[in-house]
Amino acid sequence: MKKKIVILGGGYGGLITSRKLEKLLKDNEAEVTLINKHEYHYIATQLHKTGAGTASDDKITLHIPELLKTNKITFKKATVDTVDFNQQQVHLENGEKVNYDYLLLSLGYEVDTFGIPGVEENAFKIRSFRSTKAIYNHMLHQFEAYQSDKDPSRLTFVVAGAGFTGVEMIGELVEAIPGLCKKFDVPINKTRIINIEASESVLPGFDKKAIDFTTDYVQKHGVELMTSTKIMECSPTSLTLSDGTDLPARTLIWSGGVRGNRLLEKLDLPVEKSRVKVDSYLRVQGKENVFCIGDAARFMKNDTEALPPTAQVAIQQAEVCGPNLIAAIRGESLKTFEYHHKGTVASIGNTAAVGNVFGIKISGLFAALMKQVVEARYLFVLGGPMLVIKQFSKLQKPYQVFASQNK
Repeated sequence: MKKKIVILGGGYGGLITSRKLEKLLKDNEAEVTLINKHEYHYIATQLHKTGAGTASDDKITLHIPELLKTNKITFKKATVDTVDFNQQQVHLENGEKVNYDYLLLSLGYEVDTFGIPGVEENAFKIRSFRSTKAIYNHMLHQFEAYQSDKDPSRLTFVVAGAGFTGVEMIGELVEAIPGLCKKFDVPINKTRIINIEASESVLPGFDKKAIDFTTDYVQKHGVELMTSTKIMECSPTSLTLSDGTDLPARTLIWSGGVRGNRLLEKLDLPVEKSRVKVDSYLRVQGKENVFCIGDAARFMKNDTEALPPTAQVAIQQAEVCGPNLIAAIRGESLKTFEYHHKGTVASIGNTAAVGNVFGIKISGLFAALMKQVVEARYLFVLGGPMLVIKQFSKLQKPYQVFASQNK
């Protein structure tokens, strides 16, 4: 009887694993089901563009059934309710039960607001395609309302967190705000872009050259940096800061941190710091037929540190997990996972970025081009050269996107 493999989550980990299984499984060797709550896969490293409206929707999202090239994978649009590990069944919210012999958990991340009062209710989160679309629509509403009431808090746009995601969001706002000002006939000097960071500088953990370049770049473009500052409370119209300042602002974009999917904590799993502990083969500790990768997995790179929840980690894990699932089916030896950090590039809009690639520190336009190379490689792995050409042909300047989305 054919073994049943069930993959939960169509993010980087789940989708790349599916593509590996398509390539490596023999015909009729296994039944593979990929379950995701949406029919689309969104490119998470581009969500800041959706939030600022600087890229069209179809540049960010990919239709999952179109990415699956063979009949070896069955796609099911559904939301997971729970998992019965004893019966080896996935229970879906629609009441359906899906049996498995091997299960892969790749459910991704959720935003962590650290219990700060009002943030969960009032902040906009860079969490998914839909949540970031809400940011863009909210910004449009604030510009429209400002034309009537001239309330300056409507044109104050605050990004919490100056890490990788926060800086990329700031860069997109720098490019988007002038287009919105032109569209709504609002002087650009009436707008404020503020970046609040609890650490002493932007991009904590990056090298000094990257920090200095980023600081100079965003400040040159009018961004107000508030480092060594914490948000203590958030209401719909203002923020309370750690120095006692009350900052009138109707837009708070939260990029303060992430955690594992909360569903994992409801299951019978070894969870530590919101992520599932896995062994060197990417199997859940204590469960030989259950694997876990990506943001959901807590894979230790040494005795004290776990790998970070990044797309790069998820992709590399998927490239090992796919063959390991097949090896498990065939009764063959599994391969241990080893992470090889290839570098990090943070974009600051379309024409500037900072990063470290293969040990070389880069910044400016060249770094921005390298960011495009990284994105192109991922698209190539997913769908080959035609997908790369298709997606990059959709690149538009911000004002073109505003015009096309608001006709």
